[in-house]
Amino acid sequence: MAKINRIRTFAMALIFIGIFIMYIAIFVFRENPILMSIAMIIGFLSVMSSALVYLWIGMQSMKTIQVTCPSCEKDTKILGRVDACMHCNEPLTVDKSLEGKELDPRYNRKSFQPK
Repeated sequence: MAKINRIRTFAMALIFIGIFIMYIAIFVFRENPILMSIAMIIGFLSVMSSALVYLWIGMQSMKTIQVTCPSCEKDTKILGRVDACMHCNEPLTVDKSLEGKELDPRYNRKSFQPK
């Protein structure tokens, strides 16, 4: 799965987790207002952190390189040196020395040198 889609999925999961925590706060901790307030704050922080993740990945998405996937011939964005197509999960790279190699997320680290 492409990195951008994976991070967006994580942000959406934060929203659902936050709403679930607030739902639990209302129906389980109704008798204890302090626990209910703490759970509501934790749920709210989860939803707000998802907004920050969406903001961050949106900013990262504007810095990506847009290429056409050779497999499905659709436009996709590459974040880093290696990534997967957003549509068909085809491994893609912008580094000529990595063409034809197995997709490895370690290739995106600056300290990693391919053999």
